Amino acid sequence: MVNKLDLYRVFCIIGKNKSFSKAAKELFMTQPAVSQAIMQLERELDTRLFNRTPKGVSFTNEGKLLFEYVHSAINLMEAGENKLLEFKNLTTGELKIGVGDTISKYFLLPYLEAFRRKYPNIKLRIVNGTTDELIAILKSGEVDIGFCNFPVDDAALELQPCFEVHDIFVSGEKFKKLLEKPVSIEELLKLPLIFLEQKSNSRKYVEEHFLSKGIQISPEFELGSHDLLLEFAKTNLGIACVTREFSKDYLRKGLVYEVKLIEEIPKRHIGMCYLKSVPLSPASTKFVELIESQQLSF
Repeated sequence: MVNKLDLYRVFCIIGKNKSFSKAAKELFMTQPAVSQAIMQLERELDTRLFNRTPKGVSFTNEGKLLFEYVHSAINLMEAGENKLLEFKNLTTGELKIGVGDTISKYFLLPYLEAFRRKYPNIKLRIVNGTTDELIAILKSGEVDIGFCNFPVDDAALELQPCFEVHDIFVSGEKFKKLLEKPVSIEELLKLPLIFLEQKSNSRKYVEEHFLSKGIQISPEFELGSHDLLLEFAKTNLGIACVTREFSKDYLRKGLVYEVKLIEEIPKRHIGMCYLKSVPLSPASTKFVELIESQQLSF
């Protein structure tokens, strides 16, 4: 008799392929055996999981809900099995890191280089995403460690701040004289503003800070990358909200100018996070130790 875990594995493979026949090929099973496994699972759960059509299959609402949990659970089990194989030594293995483009470029690269020199046989896999996306894939077991814009509020995660950052506004030459003296937030809002997209955690942080003071922002531009913010400000398209520590080259070269606020936005942190409930692999542990022992200056 097929056990429940095997049934769930079959269920997941069908869900990913949207096809019983493709799942059968991947599982090296006959299609009737795959169909029988799903019928058994549906009987045990007393729930129909798939809508069957001549063109393939799709989830029922119940099936879609179950897939989210089962897929995460199987990913975590596979991650656990892989980590067991790495315990003997660090001559083989994989380190999976979730990080956004900006944090990767301005913070993480030197650490990745140092880790690769020390452990050349460990495969590095980097997954990009926003903070919310990275937390989701971290909790599903798809990455070992995430580097995110804090604050992050999630009881399932171990959170470790790495360094402080400051959200500031910058302008190009056109607005330089207009903004030579410190300005209030209200004065700033009269000018065209350039922000990251709403799904960005750093955008949310600044926006919530303004809302706490009863101020709502309405940006002229909403962009997908920090570098684009700087380029738009340099081109005099508006006043961009950026991270000071990630804008030093532009500021030093005089490509953009920091707008002094009467009341600065409170500092926050860039940090590292990983699951509390899952032990770090040897490779992940060594990378965390590297971060802790070689904190660089920004």
